[in-house]
Amino acid sequence: MAEWRYVEYQELASQEQSAFSMGPFGSKITKDNYVTAGVPVVRGVNLAKGAFVDDDFVFITEEKADEIMSANVEPGDLIFTHRGTIGQVSMIPREPRFNRYVIGSSQVKTRLDEAIARPEFYYYWFRSTEGQQSILANASTVGVPGIATPLTSIRKLLVPLPSRGEQDGIVAVLGALDNKIAVNERIAVTYEQLLQSQIECMGIEVDPDPASAVPVTEFVHFNPKVAKPSSEAVYVDMAALSTHRAGISAWARREPKGGTRFVNGDTLLARITPCLENGKTGYVDFMEDGEIGVGSTEFIVMRSVQGVPPEFSYFLARSKRFREHAIRNMVGSSGRQRVAAADAAEFYLDRPDRQMLAQFGETASNAFVHMRSLDRESRILTALRDALLPQLMSGKLRVREAEKIVEDAV
Repeated sequence: MAEWRYVEYQELASQEQSAFSMGPFGSKITKDNYVTAGVPVVRGVNLAKGAFVDDDFVFITEEKADEIMSANVEPGDLIFTHRGTIGQVSMIPREPRFNRYVIGSSQVKTRLDEAIARPEFYYYWFRSTEGQQSILANASTVGVPGIATPLTSIRKLLVPLPSRGEQDGIVAVLGALDNKIAVNERIAVTYEQLLQSQIECMGIEVDPDPASAVPVTEFVHFNPKVAKPSSEAVYVDMAALSTHRAGISAWARREPKGGTRFVNGDTLLARITPCLENGKTGYVDFMEDGEIGVGSTEFIVMRSVQGVPPEFSYFLARSKRFREHAIRNMVGSSGRQRVAAADAAEFYLDRPDRQMLAQFGETASNAFVHMRSLDRESRILTALRDALLPQLMSGKLRVREAEKIVEDAV
């Protein structure tokens, strides 16, 4: 690290016009411009986890995106949040879901000259302690947190400039861990898609015949009673729930002062806008047997009745028809609407075939055991990556040493 020289970040910019540029001013993209499909708009929610979240978008038309070409982004572009959650930085994936993206008004895009600067290296750099400090040095916390003169401030950030070979070596080490984490994620997503197909085969998504429909409460308890933990308990907040996966990403421990209570095998369903509409849902399977957890008051706890596979509640909560029912029953002031557990429970379905339900339960049980193992491995790999990152960026750990550590881990 001692031999690396520092340069202003703008010295690494691509020669293309608007290589460094801010998102459109608020008046150029408003809610009136949103459409159901088109060009996705990158917002803070897509940058919140470091690795780009290629989901949960709002969209604008191709024509609208053409009007703001400087805000268009492509694979390899680094995106910074300059207002709101300062310190967020991510990179448009090399193989993204969409052909085209536009950044929102709170973001700055930076496109680098890849002959001298590997975007992945600088993605890791800005996630390191020193990189985060360089971004936050220009932040103001008065009112809404923001970076003063954001485009100028980001242009002038001092960054290291190792050789392109050194950049590639560090990216290879850290990327191997991220790639394994991504593979685990794809396996889990595939499991869920297959299991969702089995649920659909049982007719859950079809409006039932009123003459034969049965209430969902024959299969699922809503907010079942659970004793208050006697000591410090697992606590899950809304941010820990995924919009598309069963796994709960993180939890803490705290004194059980209030909130919903749950045990392993329960499903947590967000009941407040926009979390319900966005699909925030999680399946609890990470606690010790008999342990009681506590969560946000904005959760509804769903638990399969005895004899029904516990995973059934999770996939019911994910089903389109059930979610539409829950959203229709939200009440409250604009922006703070909620659905009550009793109203969510007023849902009817055709009675699932008993044999199909049993087959689903067997498949789901095996799949969730493997998914739990993958999630555990990903948490370990994430911790290792986060430990190696500052060591590599400070020069305290050489690439060859890190390669051996990663090789043993993956």
